[in-house]
Amino acid sequence: MAPMSARNQETEVDHRAGFACFVGRPNAGKSTLTNALVGQKVAITSNRPQTTRHTVRGIVHRPDAQLILVDTPGLHKPRTLLGERLNDVVRTTWAEVDVIGFCLPADQKLGPGDKFIVKELAAIKKTPKVAIITKTDLVDSKTLAEQLIAVDQLGKELGFEWQQIVPVSAVGDKQVQLVADLLIPLLPESPPLYPEGDLTDEPEQVMVAELIREAALEGVRDELPHSIAVVVEEMIPRENRPADRPLLDIHANVYIERPSQKGIIIGPKGSRLKEVGMKSRKHIEALLGTPVFLDLHVKVAKDWQRDPKQLRKLGF
Repeated sequence: MAPMSARNQETEVDHRAGFACFVGRPNAGKSTLTNALVGQKVAITSNRPQTTRHTVRGIVHRPDAQLILVDTPGLHKPRTLLGERLNDVVRTTWAEVDVIGFCLPADQKLGPGDKFIVKELAAIKKTPKVAIITKTDLVDSKTLAEQLIAVDQLGKELGFEWQQIVPVSAVGDKQVQLVADLLIPLLPESPPLYPEGDLTDEPEQVMVAELIREAALEGVRDELPHSIAVVVEEMIPRENRPADRPLLDIHANVYIERPSQKGIIIGPKGSRLKEVGMKSRKHIEALLGTPVFLDLHVKVAKDWQRDPKQLRKLGF
């Protein structure tokens, strides 16, 4: 048996760690795939496009590797200052990661938006790129085969080869681990970059705000797709509680852009807001591992998506 020092040296050389970034049009399944790989909810998911506004790092731990997933907003044609800032976040992230995963849903044909993104990816010469065909549970094998061929062809047209093309269903848990298997060899040799057990480096307050926003979006996607922002003002343990019955007080504001939207969020006799509180509290308690008292208020921040001052205040 090799001496301990030699074994440690071997382990260090054999270990890989680095950053992978999922890109694609809004609603291409990037956040759902991130959550499936990490095994826990670290990214907000919604079938409303443009849900992700922060890059979320989800961390996949393996004995021989650590894969840090950077989930970005979907690259899109911006109509507001917020949209422009989100696109800047995407491009900055691309420049800093070790491997890029391009996500394309199996049930949607390659469109101008996909071609625009792949064209931008072609300009990043050194970073390896993997094409990930998501939502394969929604199509038959013929449609999937056509999509795989179309993606391969698009890479060739733009003068580069995909390192891999992999079909996956995060919802059906098909080939999720294979995605990690294919990304890890493309990472540099490195010791772990985060402690064992860490699943994200996103601050708890930001994650709590995202969970509230996800619940708030649930019933009002059509009326208020992008107008909701959430800021957690404070998270403080309730004083004078028995050690075995702690309670965390969370005070948060839900911001909308116009007074007319307030009623939509609050609902008749406060019913919608109450539902938002109940749904998000369940996820927050699971995330933080402690009982929570959630105090929600709805406030108007006029046209915040277009106002640099408001965007700063709301964390963009």
